[in-house]
Amino acid sequence: MKVLVIGGGGREHALVWKLRQSPRVSKVYCAPGNGGIAAQAECVAADLKSVASLLALAAQIKPDLTVVGPELPLTLGVVDEFTRQGWKTFGPTMAAAQLESSKSFAKEFMQRHHIPTAHYAICDSLEQVRAALPHFHMPIVVKADGLAAGKGVVICKTKDEACEVAAEMLCGKMLGTAGARVVLEECLKGEELSFLVLSDGERVAPLVAAQDHKRVGDGDTGPNTGGMGAYSTPAILDEQMQNWLIQHVAQPVVNGMKAEGAEYKGVLYCGLMMTARGPMVLEFNCRFGDPETQPILMRLESDLVEALEASIEGRVSAGDFRWSPNASVCVVMASGGYPGTFEAGRRITGLAEAEKVAGVQVFHAGTTKHDDAYFTSGGRVLGVTARAADLKTAVDRAYQAVAEIGFEGAHYRKDIAARALNSAGKRSL
Repeated sequence: MKVLVIGGGGREHALVWKLRQSPRVSKVYCAPGNGGIAAQAECVAADLKSVASLLALAAQIKPDLTVVGPELPLTLGVVDEFTRQGWKTFGPTMAAAQLESSKSFAKEFMQRHHIPTAHYAICDSLEQVRAALPHFHMPIVVKADGLAAGKGVVICKTKDEACEVAAEMLCGKMLGTAGARVVLEECLKGEELSFLVLSDGERVAPLVAAQDHKRVGDGDTGPNTGGMGAYSTPAILDEQMQNWLIQHVAQPVVNGMKAEGAEYKGVLYCGLMMTARGPMVLEFNCRFGDPETQPILMRLESDLVEALEASIEGRVSAGDFRWSPNASVCVVMASGGYPGTFEAGRRITGLAEAEKVAGVQVFHAGTTKHDDAYFTSGGRVLGVTARAADLKTAVDRAYQAVAEIGFEGAHYRKDIAARALNSAGKRSL
């Protein structure tokens, strides 16, 4: 079968890498792909902001299965249009993708369906922000309502700072139209958890959990990013808590969306904070997370194609996935200046040496290839991912591989999974 993967980041490289392992797959296309993906799939030009462009491309390729990676095409309705053409397409509809494209929609949806989340206020003006602030303790979280590539969340220590950040969002200075509405949110404390499930509109099947590291600097310092690394191990989530999250978060979302006329098919990413009050939803994503997909798929031992088809065809079951008990970790190498302004076109060295490290796979996120050399083309450049029997070995392997790679301005966090390793005496990793 021919498979089309829409997108061009690290998540899409991991999807291509895993889909190619299926004995049913004869050809993989990726639109637009990147320098690293080109070694494993045929990369084809595409405008992810244009559903018409993607329709024209699919009409030429005639894929047997299309997998939509990024959020933007989903929120533009690419699954709706592909499905109308009779093409088998994995992902939620435009209506279902509102869970990610509008934080205000998601918060009100959770309130309607009694899904645990932080206290909040939705504001369309600075006056509304000022009126709402006295109802919150500091610090407070200010979120852009729309899509902001993981950069639309700011934790503010004072009310004055919250007003300043909200003003920059609302006027479009910080994030353009994504900040035309803002959500003020109670600042929760605890450990973050990424919990993903596969849904067919009625049933859900859990993937293994992961933990993302969103802040740019070690010790969770600096501004939010799209994700600087992630890890996955069986110890992150025990069976009892997994069942609780299915019963009280994932299944109520799927049931609620169906009841409201927006059946949810695809991957549902539940970004959680494990607080003293219990798990609370921070956000929903309507697709595989990035960089969580990289360590999650490194642990997947069953056929990804079979699972994606189960979602599309309405036959999801608990047996859709088979997982390795091993640990995996992804360390993101980013361009200098990221998540702010950065320069592209820096030559990357050491990739071949890095992939010689046992258990390591380097997923390209923002690269191009010219004359057998790779160059940076994005803020997040590489996701150096390793798998091993235990978390410490996986971390050691990932950083050993990172040390082999170089490009001007490269930076990365040096503490991915460090908290989990430090607590190894309290729980088995």
